[in-house]
Amino acid sequence: MSTSTPSPCLADGTHLEELTGRLWEAVLAGDEYAAAELVLHALDDGLQAESVLLDVIAAVQGRLGEEWAANRISVAQEHAATAINERTVAALSLHPSARTVPTRGRITVACVDGEWHALPARLLAEVLKLRGWRVDYLGAQVPAQHLISHLHHTGADAVALSGSIASRLPTAHATITACQAVGVPVLVGGAAFGSDGRHGELLGAQAWAPDGRAAADLLARGPLPRPRRGHQEADNLPYLADQEYTLVARNSTSLVRSVFTELEQAFPAMRAYSDVQRERTAEDLAHIVEFLGVALYLDSDELFPDFLTWTAGVLVARGVPAHSLPPALRILATELKDFPRASRILALGTQALTTEHGTTGHLA
Repeated sequence: MSTSTPSPCLADGTHLEELTGRLWEAVLAGDEYAAAELVLHALDDGLQAESVLLDVIAAVQGRLGEEWAANRISVAQEHAATAINERTVAALSLHPSARTVPTRGRITVACVDGEWHALPARLLAEVLKLRGWRVDYLGAQVPAQHLISHLHHTGADAVALSGSIASRLPTAHATITACQAVGVPVLVGGAAFGSDGRHGELLGAQAWAPDGRAAADLLARGPLPRPRRGHQEADNLPYLADQEYTLVARNSTSLVRSVFTELEQAFPAMRAYSDVQRERTAEDLAHIVEFLGVALYLDSDELFPDFLTWTAGVLVARGVPAHSLPPALRILATELKDFPRASRILALGTQALTTEHGTTGHLA
């Protein structure tokens, strides 16, 4: 017997799962009118707007990411469906049941600079409005200086900062620090900050939440502690003094070029690659170096192996053998043999690939 909690029902008896499935079909078919009608009908039938946002639209968006990673939908399909989800949220926000009068303070919701996945932040912004907050939603990739200028003009009680791509964490750190310097506390959320929020805590954020509902609940419990103006909450990350992160980040282009050249010599099949295949290989190597740099920035033993196993899964789903990754890591380790932390992290990454995908260091 199942012990799961039954899904809330609409007035016509439709379960959330059915509504989610129907919305999935509408967005995948590119039918924004059907998507909006489904959501508005659900509101008319008494389903709470917050539930539609977080239990239906967010669930569909999460499935889009999973289907893309599994190579069952294309990038174009994912982008088109996301755009429909965004317009569906806009339609929902105009429904009479979703209109609220602000009774609480003011929250700024923004994405880390370089972060294009804006829908999670938009969903949070709408939920906070429903909870009675006055919300300034700034959208995707907000440069820190513009965010700070906005805070000076609005006097926000807090910033909710969203990030799904871990490669932007050094930028997120700078944004968190800048907000704290003007006395505004920061709540962070999104996959970039770790499933348990450990990266957000390390970078000095005042709070972390795993999802929009938890974030709204946390803010409802009371104001976040305000940092002193001009004071950085988090100590400088002491291990950065060894300059490994700085040197890897600064020399990333030459590292990618060197690894690509060595890989081509060691992996003869690459010589027959088309221009597109060569370009994709260079992009994959650039991502590997970028995530290695972030792992050095955080001194994390988990971030880089997690990225590699996820990348291997995506490559395998696209017919690219995962055994092409360990040789690149081995060459990169040779390039960085005088960097002890980088060597440790690369070894952990190789070990994770061997465990998860049965890869070896061999090219064939």
